[in-house]
Amino acid sequence: MNEASSGLNLFSLKDRIVVLTGATGGIGGAVAKGLSAAGAIVGLNGRRTEQIEDLCREIPDSFALPFDITDEDAAQAALQGVVDRHGHLDALVCTAAARDRRGFADIETEAYRKLIEANLIAPFHLARNAAVHMIAQGSGRIVMMTSLAGDFAMTGDSAYPSTKAGLAGLVRTLAVELGPHGINVNGVAPGPVATQVNLPVAEKPEWQAMIRRSIPLKRWADPSELVGPVLFLASDASSYINGQIIHVDGGASVKMFPMD
Repeated sequence: MNEASSGLNLFSLKDRIVVLTGATGGIGGAVAKGLSAAGAIVGLNGRRTEQIEDLCREIPDSFALPFDITDEDAAQAALQGVVDRHGHLDALVCTAAARDRRGFADIETEAYRKLIEANLIAPFHLARNAAVHMIAQGSGRIVMMTSLAGDFAMTGDSAYPSTKAGLAGLVRTLAVELGPHGINVNGVAPGPVATQVNLPVAEKPEWQAMIRRSIPLKRWADPSELVGPVLFLASDASSYINGQIIHVDGGASVKMFPMD
């Protein structure tokens, strides 16, 4: 390994073309800033054009990609447009997700279908369209934001965990199918993250007690703490990592019985 490909240079994303879904979310926004700081040229996706354009003005070397991830035709056109404009697509990072915290008896079938569309089917067709371009160039990175909820379950949140478990399975499947083409596919599984959406839950005393009891670090993650793992998986530093899910959960997934 020569000096240019060692040390911190391994983590550089200089001039890499990256498409990031869910850029206006708490995790997505933090990751967008991190990708840009590492040198990437980042296509920021979200449904609201004005919101995405405002974010682009905050993040250097970024460009707006407003489309609904559940619209396969719009997603395909957007990715083709990125390649037409920049000549290549180096990484796809999927952080967009929907959430519906209701129990099994309360969530309607149609609401469950919408979660599956956003959390599993959209990443599937985004990855498939991105892979067409990555296969042509013989390299690429796909990073999916899965969840600790994909491995565990809790009362009152019946639908979301199954979509994230499916996404983890998709990561493994794509890693096997796309690996021979030089494409690495991995996932990041956050535990509880103190995003704006989660703050009303985080402030409840019962949730604060649960966090102290079940997470060895005894706190919520800040969205910025998801940036490092994503940069790692999008960079040359993870060149021989494929089909893995990195848990970023404060140790929750290794604590057997949260009795204290």
